[in-house]
Amino acid sequence: MPHHLILLLLLLLTLTFSPLILCLNQEGLYLHQAKLSFDDPNSVLANWNPSDATPCKWSGVVCDPTTASVVSLDLSSSNLSGPFPSILCRLKNLLSISFYDNFINSTLRGDHVVLCQSLEHLNLAQNYLTGELPRTLADLPNLKYLDLTGNNFSGAIPESFGTFQKLEVLALVENLLDGTIPAFLGNVSSLKQLNLSYNPFSPGRIPPELGNLTNLEVLWLTETNLIGEILDTLSRLGRLTDLDLAYNSLSGAIPSSLTELKSLVQLELYNNSLTGELPSSGWSNMTSLRRIDVSMNELSGYIPAELCDLPIESLNLYENNLRGQLPDGIANSPNLYELRLFQNHLSGRLPPNLGKRSPLKWIDVSTNKFSGPLPENLCLHGALEELLLIENSISGEIPASLGECRSLVRLRLGHNSFSGEVPERLWGLPHVSLLELAENSFSGGISKNIAAASNLSQLILSGNYFSGSLPAEIGVLDGLLEISINDNKLSGSLPSSVVKLGQLVKLDLHNNGLSGEIPKGIRSLKRLNELNLANNGFSGDIPDEIGDLSVLNYLDLSGNELSGKIPLGLQNLKLNRLDLSNNSLSGIIPAMYAKEMYKDSFLGNPGLCGDTVGSCNGKGGFKEMSYIWMLRSIFIVAGLVLIVGSVWFYFKYRNLSTTKRSMDRSKWTLMSFHKLRFSENEILDALDEDNVIGTGASGKVYKVVLSTGEAVAVKKLWGRPKSAEDSVDLEKGNGGFDAEVETLGKIRHKNIIKLWCCCSTKDCKLLVYEYMPNGSLGDLLHSTKGGLLDWPIRFKIALDAADGLSYLHHDCAPAIVHRDIKSNNILLDSEFGALVADFGVAKMVDVNAKGTHSMSGIAGSCGYIAPVNVLIMHPIDPEFGEKDLVKWVCTTVDQKDVEHVIDPRLDPCFKDEICRVLNIGLQCTSPLPINRPSMRSVVKMMQAVANGTQHKTVGKDGKLLAAT
Repeated sequence: MPHHLILLLLLLLTLTFSPLILCLNQEGLYLHQAKLSFDDPNSVLANWNPSDATPCKWSGVVCDPTTASVVSLDLSSSNLSGPFPSILCRLKNLLSISFYDNFINSTLRGDHVVLCQSLEHLNLAQNYLTGELPRTLADLPNLKYLDLTGNNFSGAIPESFGTFQKLEVLALVENLLDGTIPAFLGNVSSLKQLNLSYNPFSPGRIPPELGNLTNLEVLWLTETNLIGEILDTLSRLGRLTDLDLAYNSLSGAIPSSLTELKSLVQLELYNNSLTGELPSSGWSNMTSLRRIDVSMNELSGYIPAELCDLPIESLNLYENNLRGQLPDGIANSPNLYELRLFQNHLSGRLPPNLGKRSPLKWIDVSTNKFSGPLPENLCLHGALEELLLIENSISGEIPASLGECRSLVRLRLGHNSFSGEVPERLWGLPHVSLLELAENSFSGGISKNIAAASNLSQLILSGNYFSGSLPAEIGVLDGLLEISINDNKLSGSLPSSVVKLGQLVKLDLHNNGLSGEIPKGIRSLKRLNELNLANNGFSGDIPDEIGDLSVLNYLDLSGNELSGKIPLGLQNLKLNRLDLSNNSLSGIIPAMYAKEMYKDSFLGNPGLCGDTVGSCNGKGGFKEMSYIWMLRSIFIVAGLVLIVGSVWFYFKYRNLSTTKRSMDRSKWTLMSFHKLRFSENEILDALDEDNVIGTGASGKVYKVVLSTGEAVAVKKLWGRPKSAEDSVDLEKGNGGFDAEVETLGKIRHKNIIKLWCCCSTKDCKLLVYEYMPNGSLGDLLHSTKGGLLDWPIRFKIALDAADGLSYLHHDCAPAIVHRDIKSNNILLDSEFGALVADFGVAKMVDVNAKGTHSMSGIAGSCGYIAPVNVLIMHPIDPEFGEKDLVKWVCTTVDQKDVEHVIDPRLDPCFKDEICRVLNIGLQCTSPLPINRPSMRSVVKMMQAVANGTQHKTVGKDGKLLAAT
């Protein structure tokens, strides 16, 4: 073929295929091949066009302006998934790689990554990498920055990591690393940041060799299982700005040598077992120190004056054994925003100038022995959100200036020695959600300005000398959950506007001088759980509509001047306490309450009649009693006929009459776990359908009011498991029932429902639990009741529940896994404390046993089940469509905004805290089980949120978060 024809063909081929092959340079081809290895659902790499001459304009790619060679690749937060593309290491001039916050998975192969010889910066944080850390990473001669935070790397830190030549940042936070913190890291003299926090290392001491890292600026060893004492060698780290040794088991005293760290800005030693006194001197050397947290230890002695003379911004010394005064110097700090000293033995007055020079935001000095007046200038800079001073001896009046503090959210001055009137404007602060002034000597009236307190949810004024009437304006506070103004000197009538408080849970006005009738329309208080109007001067009839308050379980109207008959509607209630004594009631006691257990509930009402209080006086009463005896006679005769006619039915269908069959009380076995004030007979007598309060996956639940007036919850278990699972469940009637219930009965934890006893026969098993007056969390959150709980109460419930689960997982032997955690199985006591309940499908797990049984079988109810158990889970609300709850949250946050998953009824001022808790929830529901934190870690993260601090962990944005 002639040469010119060959050339022509080649030219045609070039024109045809060059857009796909011949234009893109070699580095572009490498990158394009890397693209093909990724799943890219967001099309982040859509502009990686192979028809381009170079990749320099591609997303995430940076080229050298002179050579056009690729020097940096940053695809952070791109939602990419797939293994680490080792072909990138063929880019000879590549200095930086960041795949931070993606779904990079599988292992990181050492034989591949070692080829990236030019690499200086490698950020693979917040991905799903597994396996051991590649030892060959240390063979990268120019590597300065290595961040592998938030993955699932396991095993020990390779010994080769002690040979890095230029490494300045090593971050291995939140992995699954074991072994102890190695001494050889002290050989990497170039290190400026060493971050190893939140790894399950074996117990070990702080390696003294770390004192050789004289260039170190940040040392994070939070929750790394450290034991022993803090070493003096750390004082050699002269450039250190941030030292975090929190959440460990360090003991001994805080060495005075730490005060030689002149560059230190932040010192965190909280939640250890440190003892002794804070160093008495040397603090003046630490001119850079701004934040110090040594809370939750066992420290004693005094707060050093030298420490308080520093320009401290955050001082956390709570939950120790400190004594003496708070030095006045702390008031001179120009940027002090946080002061938390609660649960110590501190005394004396608070510094008079506290707040005058400082933008204070959070103050909590509760449970100490402080006395004297409250400083005038705590809110001078208008930033104060929380002022918590409960359980001290602070006296005098509330400064008028506090009434101008419009930033205030929580004010708790209870159990002090305050007196005088409350400043007029303080009643109407717009953002206050909790106003607690209980157990003081306040006087004067409750101002009409309270109408402006639009965010108020709890008004607690008990045990003072408040007088006058309850202002009608209180009825506009539609978010109010609690009114507790008992033991005061209120007078006048109860304003009719109170019935507009549709969210109200507790109304306690006992021991006042109120009069008039109980307002009509009280049935609108659908969420009312406690109504206590005892020892006032109320008159008139008891409203029949009280019987419509379906969740009411505490009713005390004793010591008033109420008259008329007891409404029959009260029989609709499941009351834990009923007291109508010392009134002027008359007529017949309703049949439901004509029992021995209620005999004290009606004392001091001469006009009442019934079996427990005697016959009525007068003809009318006699006539009514005659009707009663006639009706009783009819029922007795009919009952005898029914019994004779149904004997055969009883024996044929004995499983339908377990309670009656149990009348042979000698066959019942009682296993008690606490000292009981009742017998099994009292329980058996009360198993009536009228007392049923719920039906769950494992049985029917009754409320039983004992003769003592107390209530218990009795669960009657189903005759056979509803699940086909063969495992031994804690509340199911199989071979291991007695042994496992005995273990459950031994649990002693404030956030686990108390099992009083177990009654059983061959065919029936009863579990007797403590009764929770506020029902379940599900009852309050779902339907129209969600607004009942403000954020502080919801957070408390979440923390309580996590604490209970942590106890089951980590502190029980054998460990107990609940397997059916949902809002309906979180019960609430009278103070909204949360208790984990319903162990119907729980399992015991012997973590030391070989061949531990798998728990891959689905247990419990719908709502949320771990992703490993189901592929598609239909949630309980059709709003979520074809997504499970977790997927709905993740999708909504990604596509819309976090506001779309937050209950709009919550105060937006808590948004930051809500988001931090949401982040914890997202970690707990990670698709990979290995990436979910333990319940013990969850509790610690929640405690950090509660304490106003923030773990140095990874937030939604993936950044390492320092304490605030």
